[in-house]
Amino acid sequence: MRQAACAGLLCLLTGVAGATDYRAGPGDYREYLRRLQSGDRLLLAPGDYRQGLPLHNLAGQAGQPIVIEAANPAAAPRFIARPRANTVSLVNVRYLVLRHLQLDGGNLPVDAVKAEGHSRFADFITLEHLYIHDHAASQQNVGISTKCPVFGWVVRNNRIERVGTGMYFGDSDGSDPFVGGVIEGNRITHTLGYNLQIKHQKSRRGGDADRRDTVIRYNLFSKQDALPGPQARPNVLLGHVPLTGPGSKDRYLVYGNLFLHNPSEALLQAEGRVAVYDNVFINGSGDAIRIQPHNDIPRDMDIFSNTVLASDTGIQVRQGEGAAYRQRVVANVVAAATPLRGGEAVHNLSLDYDPDWLDVAVPELTPRLLAGRTSPPLPDGLARELAAYPGWQGTERPGAHLAPAVLNMLDAAQP
Repeated sequence: MRQAACAGLLCLLTGVAGATDYRAGPGDYREYLRRLQSGDRLLLAPGDYRQGLPLHNLAGQAGQPIVIEAANPAAAPRFIARPRANTVSLVNVRYLVLRHLQLDGGNLPVDAVKAEGHSRFADFITLEHLYIHDHAASQQNVGISTKCPVFGWVVRNNRIERVGTGMYFGDSDGSDPFVGGVIEGNRITHTLGYNLQIKHQKSRRGGDADRRDTVIRYNLFSKQDALPGPQARPNVLLGHVPLTGPGSKDRYLVYGNLFLHNPSEALLQAEGRVAVYDNVFINGSGDAIRIQPHNDIPRDMDIFSNTVLASDTGIQVRQGEGAAYRQRVVANVVAAATPLRGGEAVHNLSLDYDPDWLDVAVPELTPRLLAGRTSPPLPDGLARELAAYPGWQGTERPGAHLAPAVLNMLDAAQP
């Protein structure tokens, strides 16, 4: 069934003349995929879809993406995994939006969403309100994966659980960079390996010398029910950006997230250029933050205004031998067996670890740790430097500025 999205004067006003709404169901939806043009929407009826979603050689435009979504967001179409095929396959696509879909892996050894390795690009992709689950045949099966160069992804408000790896961006050899992404408002739990990994980058295509920030904010990263052993990867691992040339000034901005528990690895491991602020880290089984060499070395970093509760090390910074970069550790509240180790640590509040604090509700953790304790204000110059980071809430209640949506997700993450 075909419905015009706009007509006459409305088309002229909105700038989407010719855009069309298509409505389809499990029996005919693939017939519409190759027709889709800028501004078109494919509205999918409720039901079980068993033939995957191959999105190949499709291009929307800025402001006029191609949208594939549930006709009724309250009744998400369910895409059921097939053997030997990734459910959502992206090849040579730009400006696509997928939302309000369920991707059920049935524990087959496939990925839910994948920018395929033979694709030349997959740029400006938005994935939001997806429910991805049961892709856990092994750690190699991923909820959302990219294996080609990608730029400008938005991964927002998705629920990913019972998968091998939640999100895996880039390739193991440092090729196929993930550039300028926004990862926000996601709930990632019950993974065998990483909740999120962004691989290191050897080089960047093109000559774009502008700095591109990848923003990771307002997410819940939890491995609280994971088992120790060889698959117990960090909740989040961030690799370095290109060492020279285009992309070498890029950063990761990690703020407003809640990191929960890991049986034998840190909650966050990072190298390269990273700013980590206004997060809450809780690990009753080990370390919280490890800044250390992986495929290269930590470069300039700022770690500030976080609340950390860890049974082992709270914040650890290890530079590569002879490195001259700065890793500043500023104004954090850290309760751990070893609160701080390494880095340029100033204006932090260090406390002994008390396992009773694991039972404190997350919104109340920072006030409980700060109760009756004061620390001097930051020097004006340092405060101005930190204020340049987007979203920083200041030091009145460091680490307590989680988005309400993150706190709401916490209840859903409880077993």
